[in-house]
Amino acid sequence: MTMWTSPRGPAVLVIEPMGNAGRFLVEAADRLGVRLYAATHEEVHDGYPDWLRTALAGVCATDLTDTARALEDMAAFCRQHAVAGIAACFELFTPLAALLARRVGLPGNDPRLAHAARNKILMGEAFAAAGIPAPRWAVAHDVAEAHRVAREGPDGLGWPLVVKPAEQGGSWGVSVVEGPDGLADAVEAAQRFTHAQPHGLALDPRVLLQEYVAGEEYSCDTVVAGGVAYPMPVVRKDTTKGRYRVETGHTCPSGLSARLVAQVRHTAARAALAVGVRDGIAHTEVKIPPGSRTPHVIETGARLPGDSLCEVVEAATGVSEAVAYLQAVLGLVPDTVPSRADAAAIRFLLPESGGVLRRVDIPGLPGTHSEVSLRPGDAVPEPSDSTCRVGHVVARAGTADRARALADRVVARSRVEVG
Repeated sequence: MTMWTSPRGPAVLVIEPMGNAGRFLVEAADRLGVRLYAATHEEVHDGYPDWLRTALAGVCATDLTDTARALEDMAAFCRQHAVAGIAACFELFTPLAALLARRVGLPGNDPRLAHAARNKILMGEAFAAAGIPAPRWAVAHDVAEAHRVAREGPDGLGWPLVVKPAEQGGSWGVSVVEGPDGLADAVEAAQRFTHAQPHGLALDPRVLLQEYVAGEEYSCDTVVAGGVAYPMPVVRKDTTKGRYRVETGHTCPSGLSARLVAQVRHTAARAALAVGVRDGIAHTEVKIPPGSRTPHVIETGARLPGDSLCEVVEAATGVSEAVAYLQAVLGLVPDTVPSRADAAAIRFLLPESGGVLRRVDIPGLPGTHSEVSLRPGDAVPEPSDSTCRVGHVVARAGTADRARALADRVVARSRVEVG
């Protein structure tokens, strides 16, 4: 691997650092002495919060939805500012980051496979080609086709099933459908996203129908440097039940046996490599069916995790995933060796229904800290995806059970009023 040194420190261009892990990248860059530059739209940059605006060494203003123009603008910017690494924080631009890295000769992911980390249909094909355990799936262009591929029988997916957009994140447009009566609404919900905001990036209008896999949910991130996978800890995920499965929290460590942890980490690493991650990071979600020892990969994304998982993992292990990610894109061996064996849990405050937020109170308990994401007077979306979260609490303790119990205690004592 190559080393890059400069009196001012190495420079990394982040394609849209406005993603929900952007603040962890900023903190990691400060620790490493890395100069961060952003590639974004001019009008999007105008809306950056002060903490992000002041952390940047400069901005490449371009149109990220125009691949040819964006690559030309960003390549020129990289040469001008001696950029040594390319990173992506916004999931839908990870293929663009791979193309740019290849153009300017820097470490990056495989452009031939990179779209599989953005598009769930291509992802399914990549998993099948690599022999990775995953749910059966089918593609639908409309409701009629969805009914055909979902029907019972040897060639159908059966019920329940998961309906999701081909391209989107944050549980947006994802539904669990128990039978034919709910399928039309689920397809409509998945297809309402035609463009990703705030950039206006056109999205694949197709719908993915996925076999429902019962069992507990987990995630595992994988840092890849020079094609070598460095698995991160396994994290347990909790979600709501019913039609919409919104994440309610995460806990690290996962509570799985050492054998299952090893299997999840190995499977997640294979998934990352299958979608072309070569110098970067991947966030992989899996489920383990009851009575099974085989993790089934639900999906993977070539990005840092959301949901403040970077904070949870570092609180539990001492490992900064954002630091490791920047090291990987700079061609360095990532620092992924745990320095402690604690536990941490995050819990999100969800409203019972949408409306206008009237009040939010989160009590403070030793070993916890909280953050409010919405303020009184703000509109609260219906609890169908992650945008409805009012805030969260992070708890740290000696064991996973204690961390979970502490975070749950704070949530139970919190008050959210929506009118």
